[in-house]
Amino acid sequence: MKFSVSLYLERKSPDMLMTEVAQNALALAKLSDQGGFEMIWTAEHHTIELTVAPNPFTFLTWIGQHTEQIRLGTATVVAPYWSPIRLAGEAALCDHLTGGRLELGIARGAYQYEFDRMAGGIPQQQGVAYMKELVPAVRKLWEGDYAHAGEIWNFPTATSVPKPLQQPHPRIWVAARDPGTFDWAIAQGANILSTPLAAPNSEIAVLGEKFRKACADHPEMPRPRFMMQRRACLYTKPEERETAIRCSMEYGRLFENLFQNLGAVTNGFPEAVPYEAVAGKENYDPQNIERNFLFGTPDEVIEKLLDYEAAGVDQVSLGINFNVPFELQKKTIELFAKEIIPFFAARESRSALEAAQ
Repeated sequence: MKFSVSLYLERKSPDMLMTEVAQNALALAKLSDQGGFEMIWTAEHHTIELTVAPNPFTFLTWIGQHTEQIRLGTATVVAPYWSPIRLAGEAALCDHLTGGRLELGIARGAYQYEFDRMAGGIPQQQGVAYMKELVPAVRKLWEGDYAHAGEIWNFPTATSVPKPLQQPHPRIWVAARDPGTFDWAIAQGANILSTPLAAPNSEIAVLGEKFRKACADHPEMPRPRFMMQRRACLYTKPEERETAIRCSMEYGRLFENLFQNLGAVTNGFPEAVPYEAVAGKENYDPQNIERNFLFGTPDEVIEKLLDYEAAGVDQVSLGINFNVPFELQKKTIELFAKEIIPFFAARESRSALEAAQ
């Protein structure tokens, strides 16, 4: 099992300068590269200071100039906000500017707040139709001249300029939680991005079973990769534990606002909705937060990660951006690099040796 870091620019108040936010993100990217993480993933969001990510390719290109080997992924571009021609060209250019390190993750989108401003107010559930038309069109544009007549987009013969550096193209990943999306993505030859959100660890096995079934239903396709993202924080002191749990609770209330369109957003900063308005109130219990997320000491988190391994997950992405202090984000990456990545690398080496005997 490999590990990656979900990383983007986040501001929780106007007092935080963008210059400081950007330099902190760059420092974390460099640490991830040096620490043996496989990938950095970054999001796409608009008009939200909580996640400053209007174009993930710009951010990844910048990170790419300051790192050496870590791969750089979009988790994710939001299908209804793009045209196939624009996405094909921008992704391919990013692939060149990062030395062929791009991983292209695509999703239908999640925040209804954004859909009201970026996608004409369509229900965010309808974003899946955009994703299903976008992915094959981008692939065709990467191949060469292609004309498209679809339900959403229509254009005469065109091609991607430039073509990707990686051949035949960068790996494509699709965000999936429901069985239909798993099935469609694997039939397309895409890899899978998934998340249990704030649900208990039993959800990991549920998502793993959806992945296994979709793979079994498409024996003609090679087994894709399976990444799962989860909020993460490693700590060794009681006060760090308290900080992580408090920040997680507060961040969740901001997420609920954007996901369900429950509250106000002022100058890009969402208000925290009351606990009475949140979905899944049990997920805000401090004990459940520590139990469900990748929170804890390195040894405690290793035990949790074995559940991901058992579910067939081959990459776990650490969601370290939830307004937790920078020093605790840094400590999480450092402890993972020092104690957890080597543990699973040794475990993988033993398995390979046993298989060869």
